[in-house]
Amino acid sequence: MEERENAVTFQGNPLTLIGPEPKVGQAAPDFTAVANDLSPVNFADFKGKVVIISAVPSLDTPVCDTQTRKFNEAAADLGDNVVILTVSVDLPFAQARWCGAAGVEQVQTVSDYQQADFGTKYGLLIKGLRLLARAVLVVDADGVLRHVEIVPEVTNEPDYDAGLIAAKELL
Repeated sequence: MEERENAVTFQGNPLTLIGPEPKVGQAAPDFTAVANDLSPVNFADFKGKVVIISAVPSLDTPVCDTQTRKFNEAAADLGDNVVILTVSVDLPFAQARWCGAAGVEQVQTVSDYQQADFGTKYGLLIKGLRLLARAVLVVDADGVLRHVEIVPEVTNEPDYDAGLIAAKELL
């Protein structure tokens, strides 16, 4: 498996990401994750919709909490042709608990804890930590990556507006 050294940092310390770097214009890799009810979620099931993928290390951290809440708020302006997925390696039970406590209902959280299928296919799995790097990806209705932001410093927030504008332009 490809490794990309010094791809991101955590509090200034360089980290290695496992998997190929996602690029605008390439087909979005299919992946399987786990829903909060432990059922499988296949990315291919969202074909025909614009999908915003918000990758976070853990919902139980302040920046990940903020990121997920902001996308949840933005969902109201996007309509039914847009799906927002938040992917982390948190256990599905923890994701469900967090969503309930945070009142997050517009974003679908899925867990990559079992096989890190998303993390390795999108090149976002942090070597050694088995967490995901922070990223925002937008996939068009035909399954093509149209926006990719891998946040260089994992503790920083992404550029929400850039991701949301990219999604709105696809509608």
